[in-house]
Amino acid sequence: MSNVSFMEKLLNGVKVEWSEVGDVVHLKRGKRLVRNQLEAQGEFAVYQNSMTPLGYYHESNVPADSIFIITAGAAGEIGYSSDNFWAADDVYFASEVNNLKSKYLYYFLLTQKHKILSQVRRASIPRLSKIAIERLLIPIPCPDNPEKSLEIQAEIVRILDAFTALTAELTAELTAERIMRQKQYNYYRDELLTFNDNEVEWKALGEITEYSKSRVSFKQLDETNFVGVDNLLQNKAGKSNSNHVPTVGNFTEYSNGDILIGNIRPYLKKIWYADRTGGTNGDVLVIHPTIQNLNTRYLYQVLADDKFFSYNMQHAKGAKMPRGDKARIMDYQIPIPSLEKQARIVSILDKFDALTNSITEGLPREIELRQKQYEYYRDLLFDFPKELSHV
Repeated sequence: MSNVSFMEKLLNGVKVEWSEVGDVVHLKRGKRLVRNQLEAQGEFAVYQNSMTPLGYYHESNVPADSIFIITAGAAGEIGYSSDNFWAADDVYFASEVNNLKSKYLYYFLLTQKHKILSQVRRASIPRLSKIAIERLLIPIPCPDNPEKSLEIQAEIVRILDAFTALTAELTAELTAERIMRQKQYNYYRDELLTFNDNEVEWKALGEITEYSKSRVSFKQLDETNFVGVDNLLQNKAGKSNSNHVPTVGNFTEYSNGDILIGNIRPYLKKIWYADRTGGTNGDVLVIHPTIQNLNTRYLYQVLADDKFFSYNMQHAKGAKMPRGDKARIMDYQIPIPSLEKQARIVSILDKFDALTNSITEGLPREIELRQKQYEYYRDLLFDFPKELSHV
């Protein structure tokens, strides 16, 4: 069934009126609590500047079945609570809703999230004004018949609640599957990369590689080939495009087959196997192989192992923001089996890696697609036919 035919059937010829949120909803600012008033455990969650409760309090100032919006910090995040809670002063909540179901308002605001986030003032503390929410236009079906209007809203909420529950269930199943595969992956990695001392030759990393000495101009860099610690992904998940491409200067060059390692906070396990030529800054190490009998994907798998990151943290310098010790990193011992065995290890681990961690393959991609599918159908339910709309 197309969206238009579904909406026509649901509306059954009634008109839709678009109203500013501020005309049908009264947004009220919460009340500040000081930190010593908060409890680690308690009856009512306290929301301040994120969707994670700041703590708990013995009183509430917002009733159950209410929506709220974060206005500082994680500004633009939208929440709904089926329980009473305490809204602090960086939160707006709907204290009065005229002929609107709270859950309908909540789902509508989710469809407007990109627009809401575009209104956040980016500063040291991001902030969102109340008027940015109040000026949004919300569709009100059958405004002249509140009872009918609430029935239509309730049906939309019912559909979206069911879709939300299904998406959460599927995501939980996929996440559990991913965790299981990750455990399998770690097991096989440990097995395949464990050697006896006399079984293979061991060499220090510095004997088989070097840090890149080549330089590249900013003119040759763009969002796809500039790599900083900000666009290296945690937990060995590769990299994303950069939002901070340099506009002046020369940078450390990397080439296809080099290994890039984030050198700030090694415990974040940021590592990427380069599949192109590009540049990076001093916060990222570029490991460049220097010998022939070394499969570079094999070296990547050895350095992506938790044992390397544990070693790196043991020798890191600085407490608040630890950095890997470049000299000690080059002392790390690498087992060098035959090229044939290296290729076999790479073949097995790369398959597990793609299934477990890849952004474009495997389970993370499936989870992302489920979420996008949910958002697509949610947005469709608020895309009222224009011929039935009255602005």
